[in-house]
Amino acid sequence: MGFYNSISAVFLSSFFMHAFILHSCLPCFALPGNETDRLALLEIKASITHDPFKVLTSWNETIHFCSWHGVTCGRRHKRVTSLSLPSLKLAGSIPPHVGNLSFLRVIDLGANSLGHEIPPEFSRLLRLKFLWLNNNSLSGEIPTNLSRCSQLLGLDGGFNALMGKIPKELGLLSKLRVFSIHFNHFTGEVPTSFSNLSSLEVFSATSNNLSGTVPDIFGRMTNLSFLAFDVNSFSGMLPPSIFNLSSLTVLSMGINEIQGTLPSNFGMVIPSLQIFSINGNQFSGSIPVSLSNESNLIGLGMGGNHLHGKVPPLTNLHKLKRLVLADNHLGSGGIDDLTFLCDLSNATHLEILEMFTNNFGGTLPQCIGNLSSSLQTFLLGQNKILGSIPNEIANLANLEVLLLSENQLSGHVPPGVGKLHKLYQLNLSMNSLCGNLPSSFGNLSQLNELYLDGNKLQGNILPCLIVCQNLRILSLGANNFSGIISQEIFGLLNLYVLSLPQNHFIGSLPENIGVLIDLEYLDISNNMLFGEIPASLVSCVKLEYLDMHGNFFNGTIPSTFSSLRGLTELSLSHNN
Repeated sequence: MGFYNSISAVFLSSFFMHAFILHSCLPCFALPGNETDRLALLEIKASITHDPFKVLTSWNETIHFCSWHGVTCGRRHKRVTSLSLPSLKLAGSIPPHVGNLSFLRVIDLGANSLGHEIPPEFSRLLRLKFLWLNNNSLSGEIPTNLSRCSQLLGLDGGFNALMGKIPKELGLLSKLRVFSIHFNHFTGEVPTSFSNLSSLEVFSATSNNLSGTVPDIFGRMTNLSFLAFDVNSFSGMLPPSIFNLSSLTVLSMGINEIQGTLPSNFGMVIPSLQIFSINGNQFSGSIPVSLSNESNLIGLGMGGNHLHGKVPPLTNLHKLKRLVLADNHLGSGGIDDLTFLCDLSNATHLEILEMFTNNFGGTLPQCIGNLSSSLQTFLLGQNKILGSIPNEIANLANLEVLLLSENQLSGHVPPGVGKLHKLYQLNLSMNSLCGNLPSSFGNLSQLNELYLDGNKLQGNILPCLIVCQNLRILSLGANNFSGIISQEIFGLLNLYVLSLPQNHFIGSLPENIGVLIDLEYLDISNNMLFGEIPASLVSCVKLEYLDMHGNFFNGTIPSTFSSLRGLTELSLSHNN
């Protein structure tokens, strides 16, 4: 259905979507039905304070109200059956007069800037089937008397500022298929009365303040296909019945306090599952081997838990786009810990691969060169990986972020890294890499952040980085780099972090350092630099951290340093 597809699409891209003043009702004397509708629409128009696209200019006496923009009427009675004004940047409120449109079946006011509260007069719309109020600035609570709208199939109040508890009275809406309240401020537990919602297909409550245990009522909703309650305060064990919902395509509960283990048959009972996320919880145990049967998975998130053991074969997950296993206890430090990476060669659309902060050991297999050319993010830092970086990494032509820091990698940085032309962030820090950097680094024109500190690299790195004009962070500390700090390095005008400590740089600090007007952090400590401190440093007006100690600078500190009012830390000790 259209409403389900729209919600699902919002979820897969990144996640979901932000009120109403009460006026007096129309006079209670009898009016012809058509006139009641016309006057109610005019009250709605009067409550709109901002209409940038002028869509309500058609709401005038020159044409029948059934031809007004966003208004649909029934053929026989000429009564308003649909009010559809989405994505028009309308501001204002929803007046109580909307309750006089007694033939309304559809209200779509989503993706505007409407404020104030939801009028309780909605409860008079006994024919209403769809109520879309998502992406506005609505506040207050959901009116409990909305339960009178017994024909309601879809209710979406996502991306607002709604609060209070989920009304237990809504459990009377036995025909409800869609209930979406994501990105609000709801508190309390999910009402047990929701066990009556046997037709529910979508329950979306991501990013609220809901608490308590996840109720087992969901396990009885046999039509449920979309269940998402990420970023709340749910705790305790997950009801086993949830893993028996064979109709689920989305099961997402990240960033809660949920405990327990995943059932061994997990991958056998939910064949249509596309999104599964338990990121940021307290799950323990191992990843079930049966997971490999979930061949429809697009997104798999298990990061930030207490999972341990070996990652099972992932050969059948050929639709996978995102895999997050970071921040667990996976792997044993053994030589075959990363063999599952070769299984992912079948995932031809893989874009995100996050496995940092685990116990993965062994070497990086050459098969990483067979991973999807769509791969954009590859995070494998803070593990126990040995050996060299395979030159086959050059095949990952669309890689934007590569994080291999805090491992035990050795050998030279392969020239293939310099072929990753779209690389935005490269972090190889805290390893045992040695030798000169390959000249191919000069091809990384999109590079924004480069971290190489804490290795055994040598030579003069600076000339090959001159073309990296987008570089903002350059961190090379604790290596064996040598030679002079070339004036050309200060052609990188976007730098705001320049960290070169504990190397063997010689010569003076170039006078043209003052051109780095965005520089906030400068550390050149513990080198062999000499000469006078350039007075032009005062031009680095954003400088907050300056460490030059452990060199051989001489002369006086420029008096103009006092004008660097943002400077919070200065170290010049152990110079002449």
